[in-house]
Amino acid sequence: MFTKAIVRPPGANFAEGLTTMDLGLPNYERALQQHEAYCHALETCGLTLIRLNPDERFPDSTFVEDTAVLTGGGAMLARPGAASRAGEVESIAETLESSFAKLISIHEPGTLDGGDICEAELAGKNHFFIGVSQRTNQAGAQQLASWLASCGFTSRLVDIRGVGNLLHLKSGLAYVGDNRLVVIESLADRDEFRDHELVPVSAGEEYAANCIRVNDHVLVAAGFPNLERKLRGLGYQMIALEMSEFQKMDGGLSCLSLRF
Repeated sequence: MFTKAIVRPPGANFAEGLTTMDLGLPNYERALQQHEAYCHALETCGLTLIRLNPDERFPDSTFVEDTAVLTGGGAMLARPGAASRAGEVESIAETLESSFAKLISIHEPGTLDGGDICEAELAGKNHFFIGVSQRTNQAGAQQLASWLASCGFTSRLVDIRGVGNLLHLKSGLAYVGDNRLVVIESLADRDEFRDHELVPVSAGEEYAANCIRVNDHVLVAAGFPNLERKLRGLGYQMIALEMSEFQKMDGGLSCLSLRF
């Protein structure tokens, strides 16, 4: 069960962040409203929030998930693949020090974004899918895999380079518990996922694959009825959230918090 989450609202210069999308500039006031609704949903799921102040030094800093990987065995600080985001890790490290006795870091030449790490279960034990992507390189992925093994966890590397315009692994994959993975079509036939039941995402709803299981609920992006219907049919309690302004900046539901 998750009990806490770290969140940071977007700063006034949010629109200056990195994006591969062509959906127009985000509306800042609407982004704040959507972020607050997201925070309320996490609290509804039973989480106590650690609310950080906006950090306008780093326009992408609302996407706190990319700065660290948090597990029952400890915390590893990421090393973002985008140079403009490197400074985000320092303030997250200061926040994590009060909850984790020891922080490990990815080191050169490795790069790693938390958005490429999907924690799941395999045979009743913690298991991690580690994406090798535009932002996480092979060296960073292997460093994380070695550390996870030292904590007693298993992992598999999933190379998503060349898979459409997928920025992070969790842009197309989510673990919702009960041995189930929500997965986009272009990843559905990957051998790495052979031991899990797959919940396929319909064409045109790929953005919705970035959903998150938070205790007894699944948070999904609003406006994608096919996936929501599938998950309800499997017995999940849903909370649908408007994410339009974060989608414009390559962000999804998982990106906006570090849950532990």
